[in-house]
Amino acid sequence: MMKFDSNRAWQEASAAVSANRDVLLALSGVFFLLPSLAFALLVKAPPEAAANPANIEAARDAMMAQMTDWFAAAAPWIAVMSLVQAIGTLALLALFTDRARPTVGEAIRRGLAGTVPYLLAQLMLGLALGLGGGLLLAIAAATGMAAVTAVAVMLVLVAAIYAAIRTALVAPVIGVEGFRNPVAALRRSWDMTTGNAGRIGAFFVLVGVAFLFVTLVVTSVVGIVLALLAGPDTVKVIVAVVSAGIGSFTTLYFVAIMAAIHRQLSGAMPEGLSSTFD
Repeated sequence: MMKFDSNRAWQEASAAVSANRDVLLALSGVFFLLPSLAFALLVKAPPEAAANPANIEAARDAMMAQMTDWFAAAAPWIAVMSLVQAIGTLALLALFTDRARPTVGEAIRRGLAGTVPYLLAQLMLGLALGLGGGLLLAIAAATGMAAVTAVAVMLVLVAAIYAAIRTALVAPVIGVEGFRNPVAALRRSWDMTTGNAGRIGAFFVLVGVAFLFVTLVVTSVVGIVLALLAGPDTVKVIVAVVSAGIGSFTTLYFVAIMAAIHRQLSGAMPEGLSSTFD
């Protein structure tokens, strides 16, 4: 069993992004920034809960109804955004890891070819977690004991996080190794992460916290400055652009990290990116 080296993964991911930053940023802009920006500007924000509701149960029911309506309205946008980002993720993985050095067009075509298996794998994982977690929560709720329900909620959250870590390599398994069976791709990712789930999870948390901190600082500073110089509508648009830009850059790095982790745990030698893309 190969031991995961987070330092090596970060160094390889950073080097891969730096090797062809212009092309990669352009692709991440098309597949990540533009969909995120369109969603932020065209879909209204989800409803916020009342600060001090007079009737907690009524407020909760009203909030649930509003969230249901919001998800119903946002679902088509979420579906389109997920599809575009899935294609972009798989295309970038092909550029990051394929020793045949595909062109950008070839990488996008490979992304398109792997999109359906990738989305099916995510859907199957979500259904399995939803059914299993829902059954456990229903059993806990039937006991009528708040403590049992709380424990069940924690178990479901832990199981969901653990499953997400163990299946984090589904995208490179499909995009790089060419798996087209979603069940086989899930099993392959599970096998590759055996014995390294804790290290990979801790690495994801560290990187995620770092990027979240940067995002909060930058958007807060930009928002404060713009609030003094522009109207609320202008502030909303510019903050959305900045947030989407940082988000696309963060996603680009996470894709590079997934490629580096896959390269390590699959036993492939690090090649990095070619100096140019045709």
